[in-house]
Amino acid sequence: MSEEKARVRDILRARKEAMTQQERLEKSELVARHLMLLIATGQTVMVFTSKEKEVNTQPLIEALFAEKNPVVVPIIQKADVSLRLSYLRTMAALVPSTFGVPEPIGSEIPANPKDVDVIVLPMLGFDRTGGRIGYGAGYYDRFLAQNPDLVKIGVAFGCQEMEHLPVDENDIKMDLIVTEDGIVYDGR
Repeated sequence: MSEEKARVRDILRARKEAMTQQERLEKSELVARHLMLLIATGQTVMVFTSKEKEVNTQPLIEALFAEKNPVVVPIIQKADVSLRLSYLRTMAALVPSTFGVPEPIGSEIPANPKDVDVIVLPMLGFDRTGGRIGYGAGYYDRFLAQNPDLVKIGVAFGCQEMEHLPVDENDIKMDLIVTEDGIVYDGR
C-alpha cells in the first residue's frame, strides 16, 4: 500500500506544481467562498495555515475573522507526531515553523479540541467517496481519531481528484470535500 501511496503522492504533487501562483490564489478565493456558506455564525473553526502550493487559507481565515467566528490553528509537534491548538486573532501572529508551515509561535493562545466545531484540512488528494490522502506523516489522522465528533471538511484544488485513492484503515474519511467548484463530496 505504501508504494502505491508514494506513486499517487508523486502524481498529485506534479498536478499542484503545474498550477500558476495566480491560478492557486483565484481558486483558493473560490474555495473560501464555498466554505463560508457551510460554516455557521459562531462556530469555532480549526483551519490549517497553508504553505505556498496548497489551497491558500488566508482568504478563509480573513472571512472568518470578519464574521467573528473563533479561529483555531494547529501547531505541529514533531516529537510526538501530534497537533496542539492555538486560537488565532491576527494573520500577523503567523511565522514559518515546522515544515515551513505558518504557526503562531510566540503568540500562542491555547485552545481545547473540544471547543472546535469544524475542522478544515489540507489534502494532497481526494476521491468522491470522502477519501483523503495527506502528505504521509499522519498528524491529522491521529488528531481526528482522538476527536471524532468534529465536522471534517477537506479542501483541495479540483486537479487533486483521483478516481480511487489507496486508503487504509488509518485514513479517516471526510464529511465534506470542497474545491473551487464547490462541494464535490457530501457524506453528512
